Amino acid sequence: MRFGMSGCFLPDNMDELTPAMCQRVRELGFSGIFTRFRKNDPHTTPRHKAERVRALLADHGLRMYQATGYWQNLITPDENRRREAVRTLQAALRLAGWMGARGIDTGPGSMNPAGPWFPHPDNWTSSARRQLVKSLKECAPAAEDAGVYLSLESHQLVTLKTPEITREILDEVGSPWVRCDYDSANWITLDTIFDTTAALNHHFDLLGDHIVSCHAKDIWIENRLTLHLQDGCPGKGLMDFKTLFRRMEALNPDYPVIAEGNSTEELPFVSELFHNTARELGISVLD
Repeated sequence: MRFGMSGCFLPDNMDELTPAMCQRVRELGFSGIFTRFRKNDPHTTPRHKAERVRALLADHGLRMYQATGYWQNLITPDENRRREAVRTLQAALRLAGWMGARGIDTGPGSMNPAGPWFPHPDNWTSSARRQLVKSLKECAPAAEDAGVYLSLESHQLVTLKTPEITREILDEVGSPWVRCDYDSANWITLDTIFDTTAALNHHFDLLGDHIVSCHAKDIWIENRLTLHLQDGCPGKGLMDFKTLFRRMEALNPDYPVIAEGNSTEELPFVSELFHNTARELGISVLD
């Protein structure tokens, strides 16, 4: 099993990634990163800047487990906007390849103008599903050319609201380069919050080899008079990380498990949790 980290002290601009940051990642017990270089336009960022990042990571024995897909709307019924979103995702894949990234992380987008993960009734329509499949099929050759997984993150507020729907869409796309980035918290519901073990096993049983990476995030239910499930720092909620690690290890020991939902200050706690859990399960942590 490989452990990665995301966000926290990692910069939004690839030009600001430093040797000191890479050393800090190593010292915290992680062997790779998930970066969201929001300030680097995938259409205009020159190759040499990406290759500097690639070389810097290699110098410190680190891997780019994931780069961002820039969160464009792949489901819009507006064909001009959809084609532009596809063009952006294709550029993101090319840029990720230059950085030596294993994959990119992207969702389907949302019809909600407030953000790509926010709810909108049009997110769950048959039209949205058709548009998503069309977009992913158009991006699959770019993923193959770059040697980078187009790994889809799902959530119950967007088109990929269940593992069943996600499997159907991935099967319809039918590309080994378009796969699932499994986020441990995003499909947990009121019905499963107190039994995340059963939920995880169901998700893995259903998706199987469609999964190529994992965001390890926690979730808990809050004492409010309306339903509120809050995701956050691993180890702070009800997520069964032992089952999560067992199932990821069974898929492939080389697949990355990436910490999400935590702050920089919480990284030592998360690293200790991950390494102790792996040790307890007899899972080797790979560099």
